[in-house]
Amino acid sequence: MRHALAFAALTALTVAPLPVAAQAAPAYRLEIDAAASGPELPRSMYGVFFEDINHAADGGLYGELVRNRSFEFDRADNASFTGLTAWTPATTGGTATVADDGGRLNERNRRYLKLDVTGDSFAVTNVGYNAGIAVERGKRYDFSLWARGNAPITASLTDAAGVSLARPVLVTSKGEWAKYTGSFTARESSTTGRLTVSAGASVGLDMASLFPRDTFMNRPNGLRRDLAEKIAALKPGFVRFPGGCLVNTGSHEAYEAPGWERRRSYQWKDTIGPVEERATNANFWGYNQSYGLGYFEYFQFAEDIGAMPLPVVPALVTGCGQNQATDDPELLRRHIQDTLDLIEFANGPADSPWGARRAQMGHPEPFGLTHLGVGNEENLPDAFFERFTEFRKAINAKYPGITVISNSGPDDAGATFDRAWELNRAAKVDMVDEHYYNSPQWFLENNNRYDTYDRNGPKVFLGEYASQDNRFANSLAEAAFMTGLERNADVVRLASYAPLLADRDNNQWRPDMIWFTNSASWGSTSYETQKLFMTNVGDRVVPSTATPTPIVNGPITGAVGLSTWLTSARYDDVEVTSADGTGLFADDFSAGAQQWTNISGRGNWSVDNGAYLQSDVTAENTMVTAGDPGWQNYDLSVKATKQAGAEGFLIGFGVRGSGDYYWWNLGGWANTRSAVEKATGGAKQTLVENGTRIEAGRTYDLRVEVRDRHVALFLDGVKWGEFTDDKVAEPFRQVVTRDPATGELIVKVVNAQPVAAPTRVDLGGTRIAPQGKVTTLSGAPDAVNTETSTPIRPVNSTVDGLAPVFDHTFPPHSITFLRLRPLP
Repeated sequence: MRHALAFAALTALTVAPLPVAAQAAPAYRLEIDAAASGPELPRSMYGVFFEDINHAADGGLYGELVRNRSFEFDRADNASFTGLTAWTPATTGGTATVADDGGRLNERNRRYLKLDVTGDSFAVTNVGYNAGIAVERGKRYDFSLWARGNAPITASLTDAAGVSLARPVLVTSKGEWAKYTGSFTARESSTTGRLTVSAGASVGLDMASLFPRDTFMNRPNGLRRDLAEKIAALKPGFVRFPGGCLVNTGSHEAYEAPGWERRRSYQWKDTIGPVEERATNANFWGYNQSYGLGYFEYFQFAEDIGAMPLPVVPALVTGCGQNQATDDPELLRRHIQDTLDLIEFANGPADSPWGARRAQMGHPEPFGLTHLGVGNEENLPDAFFERFTEFRKAINAKYPGITVISNSGPDDAGATFDRAWELNRAAKVDMVDEHYYNSPQWFLENNNRYDTYDRNGPKVFLGEYASQDNRFANSLAEAAFMTGLERNADVVRLASYAPLLADRDNNQWRPDMIWFTNSASWGSTSYETQKLFMTNVGDRVVPSTATPTPIVNGPITGAVGLSTWLTSARYDDVEVTSADGTGLFADDFSAGAQQWTNISGRGNWSVDNGAYLQSDVTAENTMVTAGDPGWQNYDLSVKATKQAGAEGFLIGFGVRGSGDYYWWNLGGWANTRSAVEKATGGAKQTLVENGTRIEAGRTYDLRVEVRDRHVALFLDGVKWGEFTDDKVAEPFRQVVTRDPATGELIVKVVNAQPVAAPTRVDLGGTRIAPQGKVTTLSGAPDAVNTETSTPIRPVNSTVDGLAPVFDHTFPPHSITFLRLRPLP
């Protein structure tokens, strides 16, 4: 609170800055070689990554207001789903049955609703997404329905209490399947709307749809305007789609007889053509995806917002924890041909086979595809690269102008990462897609990550990255890291924060850039940060240097801990000794477990036959601790035995609280690998890892040796690994670029510390206009943007008295962009 109050007083400086002479003595020096030029910054430097996670497509960016419009929901998508999910039949007058038979609408839309009407009429009601169907007074909403049979049909729009929101739509179905349409004009606004479809005789129904007329760019089958406009406002250089884990998980077979596989990798041909003929799929993230938002719509959206389309196709090696390689040469050939067909769909003339399909959908001109990714986060680098090579060879042969992008797995380091990069470098791949989600501490420590990358090797596409939360502290760390991305723009050519969208009430992942409900949307603090960088890129880096913050890391300090993750495990014979052999702690649990404290509040810990047992295989992070938080330079030894469950066990050291610790995670990630992770403020980063797996029923002797900031780890007496945690989390970072349109220097400074940073800026003799423009994001590090409050938003102001050398104070916890205009 003290820091927050001090910050509030200091932010006034961003609105009405003090004259130069009145500012504090500089603590930093920023030197800018304004006459020199560094790496070129591509127009496409920053983009967005769209994946249908967090219900980002159906119920999100895709404008459809009816949930489960084609009655295709299934237990294969989610154990709670049925064909009538989101629909409620009336209690009298008939029955509603989801049918899968020869009377279906078409082979790829296999289920439909049978209304057997026994009274005067019978109805079903759809609740839409979230609280209901959101409508605005005076706005028009287009209704459509496919029906088979002879019956009068009434569509009504009401609120949750049954109060009418618009005049009903009346249609009469006749004979075989046909599409019927109408529209509503909302008399009142509501966020709890319901769509009711009532029939006066028995009838078959499918594709019951309600779309706002006011979609983005007013397109039919279009996008929700407020979400699309927020993305467009970023002015992204590219749109990466459709994933993510959707791309390479599940079966790689087609949606066809006899299996009609529901859990498939995202295959682009399923997603084009009339929406009633598109396949459905089980979404990897636990729900159904309709493919109403498909490849044509992705390409069109990228074009609408002036961004480069960047699709990603499956490589027949699953990722995201599945880790299976499909060994089927014919299937591989089919997917490679599908990829060549995709390029023709995007770029081919309107008289080519797939260009004609694009033209039939309303876009005769090519979309101008230049980049394409193959695969996503594969954990089997050799198997992946064998298949990637076949894709690349075929694409290069037919379309040599396409940049084919490989990847380096799901992490920023480790055996998979190293092997993937070894393969990519040896094959002279054009570009490698890196992904990582780490703690704010990691981002502050790794600003120089790309300083040492090979300037002649593959370029980097940072396709997914984010700091692990949505507070402003996370945005500050991301911004500090982004200054390093720009400084290394000759290596890092593309970068996109991820994920992009999240339904506040239905999500699988945090952090996210844009949050929404059925009726509102708002940008997170990271959205505001990304927007500031994306709309102020510049065309070239201007060399600059800044003095560092004096920070000295002391030794790793903290208590010890035991934990589990989705596993039952036994621990015994815990002993801690100082570096000189003096005993600090010992517990064989013969007298109970009174020395231990459960700081996680989770798990079922008990003493069982002289050991400490955690028996709940459903609990995550069940950390218990013992000892002195001031301990340093010690050895921890313990015996551990996995009893049952998905993973292994976790040994904590340097434990200072429930969110600040190191732990040795043995048998983590569904028992696929092991690592040491460092948690800071609850967010983790990986320090060292390998492929160790843990056997159930086997007792392991574990020892952790902590010396200053160096740690060595021993498994059954053999050194398992070691690391030195000596990186500095520098809170003051900068980069300077040049705006080609105005000629201005854009000085981008991040001050991630709780105190102001008085800085002397030296332009090396370059004369500048006496007044400059300032845009600042600043606030409390724990600030979060919400639907009703956006404490983190840009503040624009001016600064006077500028000269070749001037002083400027950057507020605490701030991101500042100074625009300086050089004079002739």
